Amino acid sequence: MSQQQLRPVKVGLLGIGTVGGGTFTVLQRNQEEIRRRAGRGIEIAMVADLNTERAKEVVGNAAQVVADARAVIANPEIDVVVELIGGYGIAKALVLEAIAAGKHVVTANKALLAVHGTEIFAAARAKGVMVAFEAAVAGGIPIIKALREGLTANQIQWVAGIINGTTNFILSEMRDKGLDFDVVLKEAQRLGYAEADPTFDIEGVDAAHKATIMSAIAFGVPVQFDKAHVEGITKLSATDIKYAEQLGYRIKLLGIARRQEVNGKVVGIELRTHPTLVPMRRLIANVEGAMNAVMVQGDAVGTTMYYGKGAGSEPTASAVVADLVDIARLIDAAPAARVPYLAFQPDSMSTLPILPIEDVVTSFYLRLRVADKAGVLAKITGILAEQGISIDAVIQREADEVSGEGNQTDLIILTHDTKEGAMNQAVATMQALPTVLAPIVRLRKEELA
Repeated sequence: MSQQQLRPVKVGLLGIGTVGGGTFTVLQRNQEEIRRRAGRGIEIAMVADLNTERAKEVVGNAAQVVADARAVIANPEIDVVVELIGGYGIAKALVLEAIAAGKHVVTANKALLAVHGTEIFAAARAKGVMVAFEAAVAGGIPIIKALREGLTANQIQWVAGIINGTTNFILSEMRDKGLDFDVVLKEAQRLGYAEADPTFDIEGVDAAHKATIMSAIAFGVPVQFDKAHVEGITKLSATDIKYAEQLGYRIKLLGIARRQEVNGKVVGIELRTHPTLVPMRRLIANVEGAMNAVMVQGDAVGTTMYYGKGAGSEPTASAVVADLVDIARLIDAAPAARVPYLAFQPDSMSTLPILPIEDVVTSFYLRLRVADKAGVLAKITGILAEQGISIDAVIQREADEVSGEGNQTDLIILTHDTKEGAMNQAVATMQALPTVLAPIVRLRKEELA
């Protein structure tokens, strides 16, 4: 059958908000280019949105508009359902119903896949349909395709990403203006970078969802968000951002997935999201504002980095349409000939455990407010030594630089790599010292070399 005779792929959109509207616009604007790439047309035939008036304003007469998403799923002419509703609730039900109806699915829903991906991929495999989700991680950056296909020759050693634009904007502003978190959050909300309820962003949950998906593709393990360690940026102070800068580091909220090896044997996967000190000389440390970036370390390729807009109407639509083109190319192929959902064949998934945070190995930045008297530093370094923690650098601030009081000072310590569990014990012991005058600030540090 010639390219001209292949029937177009018919798409049903569930939700036509920011990303749905962008998807419709990009498909309309670039339809000829997309047809040449896909080998057949891709048409949005139906749109479901509770706000039918708004939906009709976007699509005009180009597609049928309905209020009921299940009408899209029930239409036998629809080949692909694009889920852009978000969340875990109705979105999960609709995705599973679309799969049961034999529809291929494209989704931008990282929360859904991070929590329920194993169930969704199993259902899709049983039905022989594709589930594509490039838009679920880092918006317009094709990081899923890079991990799943472009780097398939490599044993991935680690992935580290700035994958939430809201928190990166806040951290950039805190650094540039020397302001504390609460002040910058209000400004981010005023400018539209942060939601009215920014909890998922600022507590690290959104980034952790994305890191969970990347870990599954990088290492061939099931999606296991419940085992991820998640910390946000709400407790970060401008003081630590300033000190980090003086030491040659920037603080970024990173989603990290890493193989951990002991004596040359892989013992598990680290899956964690938290504020991290990164050396300024790394490209990723200089990613500012609402931009995203992901670094991947592979044994053959070395370090690669992917940078771009992690959100927004057309950047995210770019990823949705790329998924639609993939489906259009492979829609008539046997399921066994398609790229596996999580890069590895389903019967070859790894049973490597996600390690508890106590077993994670990293280096640390510590800031202790201490009494400015003899013997304090020796006591603290002794406690670290008892836990087998070696020190990379120690800086003691002048007392008047800290508070204007001559009887206390800030002590900054950078450590070499150690297990989190050992650091927990050391911090508890140091905190109990009468000469430690405030809660100890502890941040993880990654060289990303």
